[in-house]
Amino acid sequence: MRTSPAIWLAACLLQANLVFSDLVGFGLHPFKIYCASACQWALQAYPLECSEKIPKGFLGWATTSSECKANDTAWLTTLAWCLHVKCRAHRMSELQAFWETDATRDMTNFGNTGTPVPPKWSYEESLQQITEPPRKMPVDTTTVLNFTALVPEIEYQAQLNTALGVTKEQETGAEYGVIILVTGFGIPIILTWLYHLPFTSGLLSKITPYLTQPSSIGTYSVRSLPFLLGNAPTIGQAAYIAIFFIINIVLMSVNYQSMQPHLYYPGESMEIKAYIFYRTGIAAYALLPLLILFASRNNVLLLWLTNWSHATYLLLHRWVARLFVLHALVHSFLALPIFLPQQAVVDSDYWAWGVAAAVLCVAILFASVLPLRRWSYEIFLVTHVVLSVILVVGLWYHVVLWIGLDSYGYETWIYAACAVWFFDRAARVGKVLKNGVRRSKVTDLGNGYIRVDIPRASFANDGPGLHVYAYFPTLSLWRPWENHPFSIVPTSLMSRVERQRPEQSSGSSSPTAKESGVHIKVHDVEKHHGFRNTASAPLETGITLLIKKSMGITKHLNATDGLLTLMDGPYHNTSTREIRHCDRLLLIGGGIGITSLLPWIASHPNIKLFWSVKESARCLVEEVQGVLSEIEKDVRVGRRLDISRLLEQEADVGYCNIGVVVSGPGGLCDDVRAAVVAVGKKGSTSFELDVDAYSW
Repeated sequence: MRTSPAIWLAACLLQANLVFSDLVGFGLHPFKIYCASACQWALQAYPLECSEKIPKGFLGWATTSSECKANDTAWLTTLAWCLHVKCRAHRMSELQAFWETDATRDMTNFGNTGTPVPPKWSYEESLQQITEPPRKMPVDTTTVLNFTALVPEIEYQAQLNTALGVTKEQETGAEYGVIILVTGFGIPIILTWLYHLPFTSGLLSKITPYLTQPSSIGTYSVRSLPFLLGNAPTIGQAAYIAIFFIINIVLMSVNYQSMQPHLYYPGESMEIKAYIFYRTGIAAYALLPLLILFASRNNVLLLWLTNWSHATYLLLHRWVARLFVLHALVHSFLALPIFLPQQAVVDSDYWAWGVAAAVLCVAILFASVLPLRRWSYEIFLVTHVVLSVILVVGLWYHVVLWIGLDSYGYETWIYAACAVWFFDRAARVGKVLKNGVRRSKVTDLGNGYIRVDIPRASFANDGPGLHVYAYFPTLSLWRPWENHPFSIVPTSLMSRVERQRPEQSSGSSSPTAKESGVHIKVHDVEKHHGFRNTASAPLETGITLLIKKSMGITKHLNATDGLLTLMDGPYHNTSTREIRHCDRLLLIGGGIGITSLLPWIASHPNIKLFWSVKESARCLVEEVQGVLSEIEKDVRVGRRLDISRLLEQEADVGYCNIGVVVSGPGGLCDDVRAAVVAVGKKGSTSFELDVDAYSW
């Protein structure tokens, strides 16, 4: 039984709430009381009589242990007086709570402070030790603090500005990171659900040929742009990308506030640069879960919450990755003028991991260009996964070695990204185990075409639009993990010659198209002969894969009766709901693309198939002639289809809406997309388009 999308959305929101609660400004607050922390940090630089050594640490802090502070009278009375003067707006109970947890905290290693030693006096008792208001301030940071002192005002204000400025920027960055993640995740859900509202469906169907279907660059979509620059998004996809980029740019550009004097970043210009540095780093971390989610096979958006296709999410994955790298590079370049003068930072391990992560971002980006993917997709995939894992490890150490855990919540984004990745991988393993080990029959059809029959597949009759990732571990001992997606056909369907179509038998009339009384007579318009008779073929259970050998693992497929096969799946290419509800369904295929079209034959009462194949693929036509024996069809061997003409003819009949499913070479898919857009703009017939093609 399929889980309700509402349940999955509620589960996602609950998980998001748990994740966000560990972010600074949401459930995490590094400074409980800013004025109290400023007092504490202002005093940190002065050594106490019990300090173990005088040498200054990072930013001039003295080395003083928590135990030393807990038992030092001067520290406790000076800190208590500062809280009394500077934190009058806070209740005594709040100051006492701060006192118990933070008064003796070791500030020299922020983020890894350990458990502070309880002070020997409470906050109120420490105040009672002061017989008269202090009037003396330490001369400088070499002065041993052995008396109740006044905190220097300029030092206090600098500490307060630093704590307020940095923390508020971290909170703003975390808030904007959540907005970025929720926007990227939520837009597909909102647009999908809007499509199903009764008062919007009509409007959306009218704008479809102008927004969601046409390519943003000419007729390029499945085909690569010139010079292998990549795949052009549709206008709808481009709109999502543009909106997402604009949101990121705006959020990286607004709401900065300078607070001088500042201990870390003297001067307003340096301070604002530092805040942009922080925010772009947080934004890059916030994009990690979305980046991995869009590339996942078991994407909750794809499986349960939206009707967007896997190909769409892969395209968006690439654009989110480019945005991720952009944030990372801005973050890295801004770090240079800020931290290069600080040798202690440059020599640190977290700096080294940050540099490594930035280099890896660029390396992964350039290693993912289309020419390399086409040269060897298998090498690209392995390299991509390995480098990505190293990148996530680098990002983890970059944060942990800098600020520690549970300080600002940077690690929360990594936890979320890893959760998405492990869910996807666990689901893949679970599906492979559920499907079990199979022994497939491989038949050589000739001219590089192969038929693979996999027995006892429980999902064989789950409907059209499905594919599996098939593993053939014994074909290559060096790459047993290699797998490829294949559209599936029920083996029982491949074995039939005579069958009843749903709600319509052979030779009957199709349903009326609108209310005009127009009827379509089912007829055979095959343009060739020479089919072999498969009437004696036994009915079988399981699924059939029709494969054209290529450069990958499939080139090793040869005829055999017991090929070891594992299956990860099934997966939906895209939602089939809208296509199923159309008055008329057109199946347009080229070559091996017929595989994804065949299951539709048993899923709609009013269909017509248009299929064009090369002469070398005649064996493929003969193999499926039993399935096509009683449907309306136009099968052409060695001749092209006139896509625009056939769509215009179908639209002229008067159907309210026509579904078009196309599968085949990139050129055919793009031609069909362009023709659907052109015809859809002309008349009153609306078109639902499903392009079933893989574009790597």
